[in-house]
Amino acid sequence: MLTQALVVDDSRSVLNFLKRHIEAEGLVEATTFLDPVEALACAQERPFDLVLVDYEMPHMDGIGFIRAFRRLPGCTDIPIAMITSRQTDDVKMEALQAGATDFLPKQPQSLEMTVRLRNLVQLGAAVRKLNDRAAHLASDVAAATRKLGEREEEIILRLALAVEYRDNDTGEHTLRVARYSRIIAHQLGLPARLCRDIYLAAPLHDVGKVAIPDNILLKPGKLTDDEMAVIRTHATIGERILADSSCELIQLGAQIAAGHHERWDGAGYPNGLKADEIPVAARVVAVADVFDALTTRRPYKEPMPLEAARNYLAENAGRQFDPACVEAFLSRWDEVVEIAAGQRTTPFQWTEAPLAPSQ
Repeated sequence: MLTQALVVDDSRSVLNFLKRHIEAEGLVEATTFLDPVEALACAQERPFDLVLVDYEMPHMDGIGFIRAFRRLPGCTDIPIAMITSRQTDDVKMEALQAGATDFLPKQPQSLEMTVRLRNLVQLGAAVRKLNDRAAHLASDVAAATRKLGEREEEIILRLALAVEYRDNDTGEHTLRVARYSRIIAHQLGLPARLCRDIYLAAPLHDVGKVAIPDNILLKPGKLTDDEMAVIRTHATIGERILADSSCELIQLGAQIAAGHHERWDGAGYPNGLKADEIPVAARVVAVADVFDALTTRRPYKEPMPLEAARNYLAENAGRQFDPACVEAFLSRWDEVVEIAAGQRTTPFQWTEAPLAPSQ
């Protein structure tokens, strides 16, 4: 691949000489401009490996050009040589501070120019190879990171489904809670990364149920007070299972497991937290979890109609639930209905189609 050189000089004869000289060995392709402004516009559209620019030009001198070129994306390391007959210390210092790499004398037949040009061409080719290698490594790292993220998502989902299959034969509760939580987090305007992490960690909210005896977890009738006390330990157990992980996503899952049964008014469990004391991820999942529990069949009850469950959330906003989370959830009611009806059944992964913009 030929080294791409950008040559800028207001003298056509100098441009022609430089082009012939730099392309003589067949290793360089030179693009020439009389106007430095046009040259900058070209540099914004295509990459160059080497730049030669005259010092004295109309509209913009060589130092101004170098400053502007260095500000372009990906142009911080490109070798730049300034062509000038005024190689005073002041000019050299200003050019170097602007980002010049070297200087070329104005004498066309100068041996020094020939040697310096050859060195600059080699430097430009070396910089391009380094940049290409860095881009290749970055691409490999990005691909590996994506693969790790996909495996992380799958591990979390499998763990959550393993828990849910003890008291639900489809696993759809886990997926619906994740999707409802995603709607709420997005509508609240939370940072994109946090929205993604809440969506992925939400399925872990009931992981503590692995420790609940089947005769209590699967009981078809109403639980006694003692049995209810045992059920409620799943929040603390879930936190213990997930706590102290080095994975930030699992750490968030621990917050959700511990806090998704806390109440906005402080009457929840296990710690009696209230309002903003409850982590935002847990407040989000609390709304999603209760809504899905109300609207689906359980061993001890029939499903509640969607509108009745909607009214329940609205009536308990500011008591059981964070009112902002309830408002966010209900503002996307059409999407909620689609999820509840099983119309949104895309695979569980963050790469699914984005939600519509917030209104």
